[in-house]
Amino acid sequence: MVLTAIFVMIAEILIFVPSVARYREEFLNLKLERSQIASLALLVSEDISAELSEELLMNAGVFNVVLRRDEARQLMLSAPMPAPISQTFDLRDPPATMLIKDALSRLIDPEPEVIRVIGQPGQMGGLLIEITLETTELRDAMLDYGVRILILSAVISIVTAGLLFIAVRALLVKPIKHVVGTMAAYADAPEDARYLISPSAGVTELREAEEALLSMQTQLTGALRQRERLAQLGSAVAKVSHDLRNILTSAQLFTDRIEMSEDPQVKRMAPKLVNSITRAVHLCESTLAFGKAEEPAPNLGMINLDDLIQDVIEAERLAVGDADISFSADVPVAMVVRADAEQLYRVISNLARNARQAIIATGQPGEISIAAYGQPDMDIVTITDTGPGLPPKAQEYLFQPFQGGTTKGGTGLGLSIARELLRGHGGELTLRTTGAEGTQFLIELPKTPAAT
Repeated sequence: MVLTAIFVMIAEILIFVPSVARYREEFLNLKLERSQIASLALLVSEDISAELSEELLMNAGVFNVVLRRDEARQLMLSAPMPAPISQTFDLRDPPATMLIKDALSRLIDPEPEVIRVIGQPGQMGGLLIEITLETTELRDAMLDYGVRILILSAVISIVTAGLLFIAVRALLVKPIKHVVGTMAAYADAPEDARYLISPSAGVTELREAEEALLSMQTQLTGALRQRERLAQLGSAVAKVSHDLRNILTSAQLFTDRIEMSEDPQVKRMAPKLVNSITRAVHLCESTLAFGKAEEPAPNLGMINLDDLIQDVIEAERLAVGDADISFSADVPVAMVVRADAEQLYRVISNLARNARQAIIATGQPGEISIAAYGQPDMDIVTITDTGPGLPPKAQEYLFQPFQGGTTKGGTGLGLSIARELLRGHGGELTLRTTGAEGTQFLIELPKTPAAT
């Protein structure tokens, strides 16, 4: 803003000098015009009193007036001069450089002088008019004009600088601060999709920079997620290989027995063989799916939570079979949350499936209830079951891949993936309570984007 004011003042100074020169020329031409009008009194009557002559000269602001008519110079009006004539200025066709030079000289020199000014009479009043005057009034008028021009220039420069400041702040500074803030927030939590920048700048270059940053963030988030998953996968490969070998060994023994023996217990062993192979297949599929790191960033939008939870409950009812399990939902019909519909469905479905499997494992009737309510800055979803609760070891490693399995034969990947999906929303998955009376998981979803 200061630099803009300075630059505008410099431009105004470049305009100021010619303006003062032009003002000086107009001032002297006005003196010539008044002097010509005063001399018209002699054309009416050649015999005028000394008092009238003095009054005419005083009104014109000059000491004498000489008018050339028909090649003859004639002293029309005259008064005593306080000093000899020091300079003569011809205003009939002066070059611009000379006018500027004379104006600057008059501003710089404060000493009063008597000057002669030659000009062209108006209205065909003759061939030439010549006057003499003192420079004090001229210099004072030029200084007054210059001060007014400088004040106006200062006002223009301040207003221009202010408008430019507002425009630059709106078009450049604010979008740049938005980019910087988004980068800083993303650096703190690169796995949180809320911190991915949303290109919104009106300036083309800034919008291109935001789009490039969004592409870089998306690629980096995917790379970080894949790196984290591969690191976790590498640490678990030995354990997975050991468990898988044991499962396949059991399956092989059952297979050998079936092939080599006519034992009547074959029919009873066959289901065990199938179960062993099924567990091995599920373990391999979950491990490979986790290692691919193909989870995209959530496509956040406003979704109806009641519809989504009803879909989850209907799917779980189909999977219950002959088990005595009831489902209930306590969700406001019009409640909407900011989330990715597909990913949130997977999270709630995973938790509901775990609860169903835990209740079925007990052989007892049970109930699974899903509730939701809103808080000022957060939406809450709870999944509660009347199952047997989680064992201490499962609670200790609940969200750790390959260690936090809650059911026999489980890999522990479901809850880990569910928590990762929620953290991509900026939310969280926690275990609120667990025990003999049942288990409750808590889902937290922020209501507003992190950028605001």
